[in-house]
Amino acid sequence: MLWDPVLTFDIFARLGYDKRCLKDTFLKRDTDMRRKEFLAGMKAGMPVCIGYFSVSFGFGAMAVAQGLAIWQAILISATNLTSAGQFAGLTVIAAGAAMIEMVLTQLVINSRYALMSLAIGQRFGPKVGTGKRLCAAFFNTDEVFALGMSRGKELTTSFFVGAGVVSAIGWTGGTAMGAVAGSLLPQDIRMALGVMLYGMFIAIVVPQAREEKPLLIAVVFALLFSCLFAWAPGLREVSGGLAIVICTVAAAALCAALFPVKDEEDEA
Repeated sequence: MLWDPVLTFDIFARLGYDKRCLKDTFLKRDTDMRRKEFLAGMKAGMPVCIGYFSVSFGFGAMAVAQGLAIWQAILISATNLTSAGQFAGLTVIAAGAAMIEMVLTQLVINSRYALMSLAIGQRFGPKVGTGKRLCAAFFNTDEVFALGMSRGKELTTSFFVGAGVVSAIGWTGGTAMGAVAGSLLPQDIRMALGVMLYGMFIAIVVPQAREEKPLLIAVVFALLFSCLFAWAPGLREVSGGLAIVICTVAAAALCAALFPVKDEEDEA
């Protein structure tokens, strides 16, 4: 349990301490703790930042190659922070499709974030307000979500936003560099940079899967379902974004049934 400044302030105030002095002292300590958590989040998010830089470099290069201006590519990355959604959106833009098709494409591909936000929101606890939750939701990418859920101690919004900010810097910075260098690098090299996304997932998931059996089983189920949607007749006609959602929900549901979380009363 993290230190609660409000509760501690109330205790000392009841003991007769000067409230103005207490307010300044506890406000400074609370600010120091938030800064410490934010910096810890930035440190934890550095590997994601590096991985994002290489992947978004490829996006920036491809965006310019499809006719977008450099500032447009940067603006897309700065306001979206979604690799699969941005690459799919770039394809829709290049095809000159209607706006409704863009909306449906993004809705299907990014609908997984709704499930992730529900999960990460429970980790924050009931004391976190709507404003902080909305700020954290903006940075709730797959990799930042994994960092938050795998944190051993209590998760704070300062830690989560710190990890998200440094990741967003890497994503937007990589897009800018890729857009600038888009006309200079060969096409094969630009496409190869996208492989780094899978390496980043492996670096985050594998260490945790070695320590936690339920997570390992969930990964195996997700892989099996993904293979079905890739090769099974009929299923392979399902769009990639919808397949991701179905695989995620199915793997999570199976693991929830096989490894239910015990209530505190049961553990006692």
